[in-house]
Amino acid sequence: MMKRKALRFGKGFRLALRNSHAQAAEMVLSPGENEGGPRNFHQGSDQWLFVVEGKGVATINQKNYPLRAGVLLLIERGERHEIRAAGQKPLRTLNFYTPPAYGDDETPLPAGRPSE
Repeated sequence: MMKRKALRFGKGFRLALRNSHAQAAEMVLSPGENEGGPRNFHQGSDQWLFVVEGKGVATINQKNYPLRAGVLLLIERGERHEIRAAGQKPLRTLNFYTPPAYGDDETPLPAGRPSE
C-alpha cells in the first residue's frame, strides 16, 4: 500500500510515515535548541538525518560535525548523539530510521522490535 504525507516542518519532532522496515520523521529546532544529548542513542536503529534548512552542529560520540542545508548524516545504531540548532533561523531536518526507532506514541522502541 502506497503511503503519502505532506510535511509541515512545524516546531519539534514529529513522526511522518512508517512501515515495518523504516520510519520517517521531521524535526525543527529553534536557534540554540537541542535534541538528544551525551546519553542519547538508538538501541536498534540507524538514523539518517538530512538538513532541509538552517545550520547546526551534530555531536556524535563527543565529536562535532557542522550541519547546513543539503548535508546528509548517518548516525549508526548505538552512537551517542545530540543535534543543536545554530545560526539565526530554525534547523529543519528530515530523519529516517531503519528499522523504526519509535512507536506510534513517539517513545523509543527496544532494539530489534518493530511496533507494526
